[in-house]
Amino acid sequence: MTAPSLRADPPRADPSLPRGADSARWSKRCAGPVVTELRLAAFGAHRGTVVPLAPLTLLTGPSGSGTSSALRAYEALSRLAAGAPLDEVFPDPAGCVPEGTGADRRGRRGFRIGCTADGPAGPVRLELAVQAEPALRIVGERLTLDGETLLSTALRHPAQPTLQAAWHTADELPVTRERLPDDRLGTALLPLRVAGRTPGQLLVLAAAEQLVVALRPAFVCEPRPHRMRTPVSPGEGRLRRDCGNLAAVLHAAYEGQGHARGRGRGDGGGHGGVGGYAYGRRHARLVALADAGCARPVTGLRVERLADGQVHAVVGRGDGPGTPLERLGDGELRYLALAAALLLGPGEDPADAGSEVPAALQTRTVLADGFDRDLDGRQTRELLTEAASEVAGGRVRLLGTVTESGAARARGTAGATVVDLRGTAGATVADLCGTAGATVADPCGTAGATVVDLGP
Repeated sequence: MTAPSLRADPPRADPSLPRGADSARWSKRCAGPVVTELRLAAFGAHRGTVVPLAPLTLLTGPSGSGTSSALRAYEALSRLAAGAPLDEVFPDPAGCVPEGTGADRRGRRGFRIGCTADGPAGPVRLELAVQAEPALRIVGERLTLDGETLLSTALRHPAQPTLQAAWHTADELPVTRERLPDDRLGTALLPLRVAGRTPGQLLVLAAAEQLVVALRPAFVCEPRPHRMRTPVSPGEGRLRRDCGNLAAVLHAAYEGQGHARGRGRGDGGGHGGVGGYAYGRRHARLVALADAGCARPVTGLRVERLADGQVHAVVGRGDGPGTPLERLGDGELRYLALAAALLLGPGEDPADAGSEVPAALQTRTVLADGFDRDLDGRQTRELLTEAASEVAGGRVRLLGTVTESGAARARGTAGATVVDLRGTAGATVADLCGTAGATVADPCGTAGATVVDLGP
């Protein structure tokens, strides 16, 4: 059997430069590696879509243009990088296959996504091919750096739940071959499989770890006002994606601020553990944002314990009793939740407790679908300004979707990048294993149908 090639096009732009020197999109101001490009070769409404990602990126486009599916693809890659199994990441894999896609010669249908993670190692590219039907499985993965393929996997034995993997060694044997499971991202498994004894193996580890560290710290923020109106039990330190436990997270941050100072935890940037001084400063900023975006003046934001032991948040109104959070409007609740996610971060993640990469060396990405949903112009403008200020610090990034009016306001915000996905659906799909931009023929000959090439 012919070994997979360990070279990929295109080659490095300038071989005389050290690795990472030609990566102009990553800044040393970032706390850690960052994802600078999302590629949707064949996913949902997308065919051949490439989305450049700046620190503050907002996607816009008409209904059906695939703004939401782009965020779902990013979230999927993040969860796979964290080690999640394929069936948990894609509960409805058939819905990810582009509409009108026919089956290949083996009766398979699937989708392709990828990204680029920039950091000290340089721009690391990941391409992933997933079979959705007849059974969900990964059928191909490629990790490249400066045109050199560091990892490639392929489905050689369809009856077995494994992939044939080959990774760069640069020793007496140029590659190491091993079988990897077909329900996990191979790149995330490399730190447990590669010995790191040769320069080639060290390069593979550096690239794999950079990609995982860039992808993993993503937080999906989709505030649901009706869930935020219900009192919650204290103790939760991690903000849910629907922000229904915002009061519990504020309570945990307040209760733990003194302990955080003693432990030396926190990055001072509101992401990860929040120290006492940082929490106090950012809490004051959150109150100021609430005052700027709510209908009535806001002088404070506190958490009260109810008779049954649960907690709820209260908006201070000067000398008065304050307004319980549940009495605010939908737009005000979404505004406060997004502001809290940007300023305070999502809180401690139990899954990160044993992480070898401290929060201070990670750049978290907030994913906000419908960023300006239910918000008025003033609220949108305040949140955009705050987001631009936060991402400038290098510890947090934002990828969201906005309406046309939100996009117009974003274009007037310094530091914001608007990507219009209008007209991207239906573009030519780039073949992972073949020539970029080549049209994939339909083996069944169905007029108007296309086939996503899933490899051999």
